[in-house]
Amino acid sequence: MAWGWMVFLSILAINRIGVSEMPLGLGNIFNGLIKQYGHTVILLLRFIDIAMLLGAAWISHYFWLHQWDIDQDYRIVISLGVLATIIFFEIGQVYRPWQNDAMRGEIARIVRAWVSVIVLVISIVALVRLQFWFGSSYRWIATWWVLGLLFVLTARSVLAQLLSWLRARGWSQGRIVMVGLNQMAIAVSRQLSHSSWAGLQVVGYVDDRSVAENVADNIFLLPRLGEMHDLADIVTKQAIDEVWVAFPGESLAERAQHELRHLPVSIRLVIDCFAFKQSKFLSLNTVAGIPTLDVSVSPLHGVNRYIKEIEDRLFAFIILLLISPLMLLIAGGVKLSSPGPVFYRQERVGWNNRSFTILKFRSMPVGTEAKTGAVWAKPNENRATPFGAFLRKTSLDELPQLINVLMGDMSLVGPRPERPDFVEVFKEQVPNYMKKHMVKAGITGWAQVNGWRGDTDLNRRIEHDLYYIQHWSVWFDMEIALRTVLTGFINKNAY
Repeated sequence: MAWGWMVFLSILAINRIGVSEMPLGLGNIFNGLIKQYGHTVILLLRFIDIAMLLGAAWISHYFWLHQWDIDQDYRIVISLGVLATIIFFEIGQVYRPWQNDAMRGEIARIVRAWVSVIVLVISIVALVRLQFWFGSSYRWIATWWVLGLLFVLTARSVLAQLLSWLRARGWSQGRIVMVGLNQMAIAVSRQLSHSSWAGLQVVGYVDDRSVAENVADNIFLLPRLGEMHDLADIVTKQAIDEVWVAFPGESLAERAQHELRHLPVSIRLVIDCFAFKQSKFLSLNTVAGIPTLDVSVSPLHGVNRYIKEIEDRLFAFIILLLISPLMLLIAGGVKLSSPGPVFYRQERVGWNNRSFTILKFRSMPVGTEAKTGAVWAKPNENRATPFGAFLRKTSLDELPQLINVLMGDMSLVGPRPERPDFVEVFKEQVPNYMKKHMVKAGITGWAQVNGWRGDTDLNRRIEHDLYYIQHWSVWFDMEIALRTVLTGFINKNAY
């Protein structure tokens, strides 16, 4: 803990001393540390977060127990909290690169992760040592939670202000020259200017084309520093750290490498994501040590697949146990409403385009669809029994799909599955419709909690489904499940 505080206080001391007053050796070291694109800053944040949480625990302990020496029981709880913090902060993507417009999202991620830490710690302690919670212990951990959150957010704010203060004075700015001016070069310059954590600055570009040819494209007002044959002189005179090539193909990269062959400067080739129509779905990845640009990839690979399976089957089992009396009552109501089986079985298309049999509580008399065929449910239709109409309106007819989840055919959260007849039609009408089958179908989903269910805009529904696939996480699943519970199962588009 003391080391973490020393690091943090050292930064504050640097802020007070001022850049010009720092010893040359220390200044060079510090500047070199934060120049490496925020990697060292992110590493420093990990130590600062742990130091803040330890400090908050220590202060909370003194506030309630009036002693600085922490008892063994409390040390065990604090150790559990720190270990859980390391795990949940990583899972919750708390240490994403900073951007000026991302503070709200960063706070939300920290709050979610810290809540998960405290809930886990309380659960473990309650299971192992119930007597620990007698006396003032519950007040101590509540105070720790509040102070820990405040300390972490305050430390991050101070660090962000410190970095901004340093960089406003020219410190920690890796200087970049772009080779060639195009849409990608302008986008890179804009992104780096908005990403203070990175410590990078595009000072201009070189291009053999004339200024007149570039004025219309240069909406970010990057200065033209010269032509390609001037590159070596520009790098030397302007103390350039890196040269980024923003044009596709090898010709410019090879020429830049030739021009700079006598200089120890880094050269990077920027991948032009704007060459793809769906650049928002692109992400860089590494498969068996091979770098790939993922255009459309299922998130359920590797450990994610097992996490999703455990999450689905565990919660489905628990929910089924809890609502089994309700399901027995509904089953009795279905039998009394009309003769026939309790469950309605229907073929649907799921993960990897595989068909499975979905289960619902039967809401229509037996043989109804033999007369009408596959029909898209619409308002004011009268095919359902009165009890069946109630089940549909309240979405209670969907409860047997928890059995589908236990069987591995479905997930608790995911795109809603459709019938094969409709899939054949929709895949020709709706762009990227089949991408929804890259994950398991769900009982509820991002489209449903946003109101896109029933006879609504199919394009908007697929947009939400694809957004869910692209941004899947355990936390996203929990958010959708919570919103499903809070907003209720009754929906104006359920019929």
